[in-house]
Amino acid sequence: MALIVQKYGGTSVGSVERIQAVADRVLQTVKAGNSLVVVVSAMGKSTDALVKLAHEVSANPSRREMDMLLSTGEQVTIALLSMALQELGQPAISLTGAQVGIVTEPEYSRARILRIQTERIEKHLQVGKVIVVAGFQGITSTEELEITTLGRGGSDTSAVALAAALRADCCEIYTDVPGILTTDPRLVPEAQLMTEITCNEMLELASLGAKVLHPRAVEIARNYGVPLVVRSSWTSDPGTWVVSPKPQPRPLINLEIARPVDGVELDADQARIALLRVPDRPGIAARLFSEIARQGLDVDLIVQSIHEGNSNDIAFTVTTSRLKQTEAVAAAIAPVLRSHPDPKSEEAEVMVQPQIAKVSIDGAGMIGRPGVAAHMFSTLAEAGINIQMISTSEVKVSCVIDASDGDRAVASLREAFEVSDERVVLDKGEIKSQKSEVKSQKSEAIHAPRRGTRLNARSLNAGETPASAGLGMRFPHRPLSNAEDTSAAARSTTHHAPLSFPTPPVRGVALDINQARLAVLQVPDRPGLAARLFGLLARENISVDTIIQSQRCRIVDGVPKRDIVCTVAQMDAAAAKQALEQAAPEYGWGQVVVDTAIAKVSVVGAGMVGQPGVAAKMFAALAQQQINIQMIATSEIKISCVVAQEQGVAALQAIHAAFGLSGSGTIQVSA
Repeated sequence: MALIVQKYGGTSVGSVERIQAVADRVLQTVKAGNSLVVVVSAMGKSTDALVKLAHEVSANPSRREMDMLLSTGEQVTIALLSMALQELGQPAISLTGAQVGIVTEPEYSRARILRIQTERIEKHLQVGKVIVVAGFQGITSTEELEITTLGRGGSDTSAVALAAALRADCCEIYTDVPGILTTDPRLVPEAQLMTEITCNEMLELASLGAKVLHPRAVEIARNYGVPLVVRSSWTSDPGTWVVSPKPQPRPLINLEIARPVDGVELDADQARIALLRVPDRPGIAARLFSEIARQGLDVDLIVQSIHEGNSNDIAFTVTTSRLKQTEAVAAAIAPVLRSHPDPKSEEAEVMVQPQIAKVSIDGAGMIGRPGVAAHMFSTLAEAGINIQMISTSEVKVSCVIDASDGDRAVASLREAFEVSDERVVLDKGEIKSQKSEVKSQKSEAIHAPRRGTRLNARSLNAGETPASAGLGMRFPHRPLSNAEDTSAAARSTTHHAPLSFPTPPVRGVALDINQARLAVLQVPDRPGLAARLFGLLARENISVDTIIQSQRCRIVDGVPKRDIVCTVAQMDAAAAKQALEQAAPEYGWGQVVVDTAIAKVSVVGAGMVGQPGVAAKMFAALAQQQINIQMIATSEIKISCVVAQEQGVAALQAIHAAFGLSGSGTIQVSA
């Protein structure tokens, strides 16, 4: 007998008729011989209605009372679904987050799960009941009983966390689309369904604006090896499997706040090329990287930040073996990029730095975790290491530093993040022992992958079979005490969905119009300032997404200064601006500028590693639509561009078409 956790979103339970349809599906699953825990969201748009009521009463309602109010939406659904199941003759019981034992940190509106006390669920499962759980909520402790919510989309997180705690055989997420698509079908009806996607790719897409899965749910699935599938509520189609690498053993205590970093990586085989003062107009990045791609040259990190005036700086890294060739291409294309043909012009000046290294921290526990990047920056600052470039993603933060600082940076970061691995893979595959003192006594370890390795697939073994949860499938199951290790590594049988390689370079395109750009101008260029800046934001519990540091230094009153730009959620922009402005006199940075009229469009794909031309194709698609790129940030599996908000949808559609991701049919989305 299998234990399956199913989650149904608000659209799936938006009416009595739909609740009854869900009850029918649940009953079929039980009749196939499965034990079942069902997690549900509030009905339809009821959460939005509750928010509206709150703001009619108060212009600034307290977060505690908002959690008290919003938690009621799911309680309606669980009661109705339990009644519907009972009418069909299926024993069922509804439980709130508090009753099911979901204990969270004491943070209203965006709490993270600490542990789940599964005894009550196990008791009801033993007597054949379907447990219907209110998603999106928990309590601060069994003593205080303060109600908390997990943030919008948190029912996904509730479901996957329950699957991890119960050691479930599968977690099924039911929604109003047939699975995970190449983009939002509401914006591109010809979007294609993916049969499988890696956790790392899904983490990026979910955090970049794709709303089909809550990012924290994917994080938990990755960390605990939960077989996860996204399916349609209206059909029996198989949906999309989210493939997890084989995880290291993890305790269930501090489920969402355990160690965020799994590994530290060093790539000393890098050089940086920057074009300074390139004109700020559509097509510049496209021309540059199209020419680089035509020469068969692959780039790693790409950053473009804002700058005062009508110009930007574009910087990128390449392997040292391709430096001379890439430098020649950049020097040849630079005159073409200038607004004026004057050979003495300072526009598009090429700057080369050969002796650099890229040091990175990686792990799926960074999502929504303010302070991880700040901790990395402060660690490097304490070691006297200056940061020259910054690149961020949902699973990795990378910093470009002087090559001479590489070993010291690795040792410092491993100690700071309690990473016990004693091996670092360098650029040529050489294994170098790093015997720094590590405070952690934990046994988990991870080996940093070689450059070019698909990080998300490194633990998939030949012969692994897909998890098969669905009607008629049976899996062995036994009750589990809360004290036991529930990671996939500890299971007698672990099921993984296969990932078919080779994969296309781009799997999906995402759009996020709910971000704001935060620019801190004239930050003194010395170790520790970035750490202090992002430490301030972390103390305000503000999560930062894209981080870019300008490539040019300006001398102001004899002090070299740079601009630091990042993106944050729009709802956090005002608080972030206030915190940074208050600290400006102490730390010496200048004006703080916020722009809420932006959109971030991104491509994601594990297959883009080692494939020249992906960035060029993306930039060319934007240039053809006369869409100007305001910022660029990349990682191994992601390229993000910030554009004007009113051009966001057009940018998404153009990029999706450029990579040939549209199918022959159209996706129908239920209202």
